[in-house]
Amino acid sequence: MTLDLPSVSLREITADTVLAVVRLAVADDQKSFVAPNAVSLAQALFAPEAWYRAIYLGDQPVGFVMLEDQSLRTPSPADPEIGVWRLMIDARFQGRGIGRAALLLVIDQVRRRGIFKTLLLSYLPGPGCPEPFYRGLGFRPTGRMDGNEVVLELPLGPDGVDSPSSDSPR
Repeated sequence: MTLDLPSVSLREITADTVLAVVRLAVADDQKSFVAPNAVSLAQALFAPEAWYRAIYLGDQPVGFVMLEDQSLRTPSPADPEIGVWRLMIDARFQGRGIGRAALLLVIDQVRRRGIFKTLLLSYLPGPGCPEPFYRGLGFRPTGRMDGNEVVLELPLGPDGVDSPSSDSPR
């Protein structure tokens, strides 16, 4: 079953919602692929480039996303990069298109900012890894590794393809 994009939203995490977000968890066989939300939120406290949101289905928190946005650093680099640092959907809500809808919201938001050439992400290869999910959304291999993780990128030019000219603005 696929959901309509409007039923999935990204919302700030507040004192009232943080416990519900921390209690979300992936299936046992996915735990080696993504850190618990409590760890992600703790890391975000010490990373000025962290941008994070709860993923909601209607009024229920069902997941978590965190980006590493270099434009949030002070000072911001001349050519900042942005990447998906964490993405998780609670095991009870997987297989419904929520992760896809949430990542499409992230892609749209990053693209509208107009300052990034690509959206990066990485994954740990292995059985059950999210590579097919990411490739299905247009992410492509970069040929780079980040430790043991494979790095993918999504071009953010018009219509999700590379910009026609290397001289075009980010």
